[in-house]
Amino acid sequence: MSLPKAELHLHIEGTLEPELAFELAARNGVELPYAATDELRKAYAFEDLQSFLNLYYELMAVLRTERDFEDLANAYLARAAAQGVRHAEIFFDPQAHIARGVGMGTVVEGLWRALGRSVENHGVSTQLIMCFLRDESAESALETLEAAKPYLDRIVGVGLDSAEVGHPPVKFREVYEAAAALGLRRVAHAGEEGPPEYIVEALDVLGVERIDHGLRCVESPELVARLVRDRVPLTLCPLSNVRLRTVDVLGDHPLPAMLDAGLLCTVNSDDPAYFGGYAGDNFEAVRSALGLGEERLRELARNSFLAAFLEHDEELRGRYLAEVDAYVF
Repeated sequence: MSLPKAELHLHIEGTLEPELAFELAARNGVELPYAATDELRKAYAFEDLQSFLNLYYELMAVLRTERDFEDLANAYLARAAAQGVRHAEIFFDPQAHIARGVGMGTVVEGLWRALGRSVENHGVSTQLIMCFLRDESAESALETLEAAKPYLDRIVGVGLDSAEVGHPPVKFREVYEAAAALGLRRVAHAGEEGPPEYIVEALDVLGVERIDHGLRCVESPELVARLVRDRVPLTLCPLSNVRLRTVDVLGDHPLPAMLDAGLLCTVNSDDPAYFGGYAGDNFEAVRSALGLGEERLRELARNSFLAAFLEHDEELRGRYLAEVDAYVF
């Protein structure tokens, strides 16, 4: 669906399609434990978040050089642009690369070789958000923030991702306080597999401005009322929710009820190479499975630009919103 939209919940490592994985493996002399792309695609049947993460980190081994990260980002931007994405705020996981001996500079400079020309080459404005792995230590997060300091002209914010259960937001209070002091925007995954209390902690302890996922807020009417009152955006990922068994089938997704409650929901692709669809595919899927009409879809698109970190360029935000209003289904 080419409805103009912003993508606010997208892990660049999760855009690694099997074909590119094999191409980079050949380029870098990395042996993958799969005979061909078809066999690798069959491995994309996940039981839960952890089973996905195991494959996600395994395939990262093919990302070694600036050129690899540039190729990865350009491949995503081309696909996203074809599906109506006009602005993308892109997550990356430096700890997963540093642990493999790939430095922060290689990752950021490589991504920026694509992102720095994304408007010119793809018609997509971009921002970069550095995520901390919540199943790593708080000390490691602080070290990662320190390593990022030479690149903060290219990083707009910080996020928190990876295995949620057992790793509450409070664990990262210190690094989020340090990030805030540096002027970085703050988001965090919460309420995907973790309880609604994690969403409250992310807001109160980490001071986040957006909640990534946030699906389980519906279990707490008090929390829903707060999110509505404070206009806290939720970056939902419907196809991801189904692939990771958070929702059994897409027709059971609470998105319509969440919109009816007044929540500022957005629709995103999360890790599209693994979860069966990019941003436009997710819009098409919720339209089909949930019976969303044109105005609901337009509302989701408007929400995505309202929730984007575009305060530095309200004129651009206004142009994007005008594109949504003018779109003909």
